[in-house]
Order: sequence, then C-alpha cells, then structure tokens
Amino acid sequence: MMILNIAIGLVGLGVVVFIHELGHLLSAKAVGIDVEAFSLGWGRKLVGVSWRGTEYRISVFPLGGYCKMKGEQSYTKAVEQDAKAIDDEPGSFFAARPWRRIVTLFAGPLANLLFAIAILTVVWWIGFTVETFPNRIVLASEFVSDAMATAQTPTPAPADRAGLRTGDTVESINGRVVRTYADLQQIVAQNALKPLGFVVRRNGASLTTTVTPELVPETGAGRIGVFAWVDPVIADVADGSAAAAAGLAVADVIESVDGVPVSHTMEVGRALAASSGSVEIVVRRAGDRFAVVADPGRERVLGVAFATLAAPTPDYSFFAAVGRGVTESLQILTTSVRSLRLLFQGVELTSAVAGPVRISYFIGDVTTAGLSIGVGAALRSLFNFLALLSVVLFFMNLLPIPVLDGGQIVLATVEWVRGRAAKPRTVYRYQMVGSALILVLLVFAVFGDILFLAGR
Repeated sequence: MMILNIAIGLVGLGVVVFIHELGHLLSAKAVGIDVEAFSLGWGRKLVGVSWRGTEYRISVFPLGGYCKMKGEQSYTKAVEQDAKAIDDEPGSFFAARPWRRIVTLFAGPLANLLFAIAILTVVWWIGFTVETFPNRIVLASEFVSDAMATAQTPTPAPADRAGLRTGDTVESINGRVVRTYADLQQIVAQNALKPLGFVVRRNGASLTTTVTPELVPETGAGRIGVFAWVDPVIADVADGSAAAAAGLAVADVIESVDGVPVSHTMEVGRALAASSGSVEIVVRRAGDRFAVVADPGRERVLGVAFATLAAPTPDYSFFAAVGRGVTESLQILTTSVRSLRLLFQGVELTSAVAGPVRISYFIGDVTTAGLSIGVGAALRSLFNFLALLSVVLFFMNLLPIPVLDGGQIVLATVEWVRGRAAKPRTVYRYQMVGSALILVLLVFAVFGDILFLAGR
C-alpha cells in the first residue's frame, strides 16, 4: 500500500510542478524570451518535437517538468570568466528587461495559485458530503491515559483553561458558524497560538469565551484538547467481531457497559478499558431495552462503528463556487504565512518540513483512503490536497531566497531600480547562499522522510 500511495502521490506532485513550469513557459513566450526546451518529466529525453523555436519533450521520469530558457550557458560562461556582465544575446533571459523577467518569474507561482482556485471551484461547484460528527464536544482531559493522569504537574488543555465543558455545543468561532465537528477542527488547526472567540450553547444558554489553540510541534497545527461527542448509536457491526457474536445490531443504542451508564462513545471506550473478561452491555432497540454479554478480548474492542453525521455542502452556483475557491485558496495562503512564523516557535522541523517522499505519500494516502468510500471521495481528496500543495508552492516559491523565483525577482527588481545589472559573480554568490539554505531544509526534509518511512 505504501508503494501505491507514493506512486499515486508522485503523479499528483508532478502535475503541480508541471503547472508551475507551464506558467513560466507561457509568460516567457508572451514577453519575448526564447524557450529552448520545455519538458514533461525529467532525465533523458524519450521523444521531442520542435515548434516555433522550442523543443517540446517527454522525458524518462514523468514527474513534473522543466522550462529551459535561453541564456543559461551565457550566465555560466560569465561566472567562469569573472566577466562584468552576461552576454545579452537577443531573446535570452538575462537580456530581457527586468520587468519582463519579473513577469516570467512570477507566472510560475501564479499558475499554481490559479490551478488551486480552479480545482477548488470544481470541487465546490459539484458539491460533496462530509462524514463527520455534530459540533458537540467532549473534553480530552476527562479521558487522559493513566500515564498522563499520574503526571505531577499536568498542563491544562486550552479548552479546560477557557472553561469549556463536556456536552457544550460550539456554535461559532471568531464569527464563523460551526455546523459540524469538522468545521471546528479546521478552524482550530489553522490558528495555532491565536486567540479565538468561541460561542457555545450550554443547558440552553449561549456563552462566550476565548480559546487559544496550542501548537502541535509535530505538525504545526493547533489543538484545544477536545473530542467529538458521538452518540453511542451503532452504525455497523464487523463480521466475526465480539459485537456480532453478542447479537448487537445496526441502530442499537448502547446505554451502559458493565453497569456503568454511557452517554457518548468515549465513555463506552473507557468502560470497556476498565473492565476485564466478558462485559454486560445494555442496549435499546426499537423501544425495547435488554442486555447482552460480549467478550471484547485483550484489545477491549467490540468491533462496531458508530453513526456519523452526513453534512452536504451548500448548492453553489458556478460563480459562487469560484468565490469559494478564491476564499479557500486565500485561507490556505494565510495559514502558510503563519506556519512559516511557527517554524521559529517550537515546531519540530523533521516532522513539519516534508520532503518529496512524504508529500507523495500523503497525496497517495488521502486518495486511496477516499477510494475506500468511493471514486468521487478519492478524487475530491486528491483535488483538495493538490490545491493545498499548489498554494503552498505559490507562497514558498515567492520567498526572497536566492535560486527560488522570489529571490530572482528580488535581483531583477534591484536591477530595475539601480538601472544596471549586478555582476555575474555577485549573482552567483547570492545564489550560493540560497542553495545553502535550500540544502539545509532538504536535509531536514529527507531526514524527516526517513524517520517517517521507518515508522510505517
């Protein structure tokens, strides 16, 4: 399964990179910069055809691609000879006016952003249903492990510090309506260390409080220490499970386990863990109430799934879907900007900075996980992840780091302002600094990928 996930992910990652390079190609052609070669894939050329001065290739490794603009050899030659300027061959990248280079450089990241908006527009226009749970919560602190419970100085979770209680229904966060537990998770995950205004309903009354999600070092996401309140209504019984042997059935409502009343599934799990051997389970079925005996085994698992909440998206028109695609892309961009700051606030780089192997695995994993539900769910999961990756690439490529598009834009802008280009050797040193920074990040990413694969 891991190999399949990585294979699917490499194709998805290749699509995002190809879109980026396509942006460079189209913009270079538009501003008069010659493109010597444009390839689908990397490595040795398999086939190629020349058209209007550009060789279009298909290369042996069909992962992304590249856009080779005229002038690369002139730059290398100028550096080697320590020349004062790069030969301004007509049509070359370095001979183009600074604003033309800026347009060409910016077009790659922009293509990624537009691609993200386009696929999110399609997702929201078609519509989908999310399997989640209601927006009612259970405090995680009430269900901590024995190791955490015996800690000398346990740190209260953000939800506990803010005065939230088990059974509260979260109605809105920072003015955004919360319809489901998935809504709550998304908002909290995107706002680590940022105070959020919660409106909750408790015993029929509406209350307000401020919750500041803590940072999860492994991911950079936020969490507040709550679980979803899930009513103990059985939605599926696994064949050959303890529940099947005991005669439990779909739509049964579990009321108690070994004499312990339960009102949600977290309490069911705790009661099973606290018991030993067979347990007596009282259930309600079609108005009747009766008890069964089940043996959950050493793992203390019944083998049942509990009912979820099917939350369909609103019926968007095409233009409304475009607006939602733009809004969601900007939200991802905002989160990316905040995540960069969080790298200096306790995030574990080896966990949070993913390399190509882990990114490919994640893309494939969300796709194959979606396939367990259906083809539509798999495509939606894939599109959502590709949109996320595209926006992140838009942001990362525009950072003012040499060798990235953003660093090259800085060089072109300085040249535009000064009225003359920097010496090739100066540009080379600038790029070497950028290469060193990228190399450091790559080491963290690859090391993290190795640890990730070793844990699988």
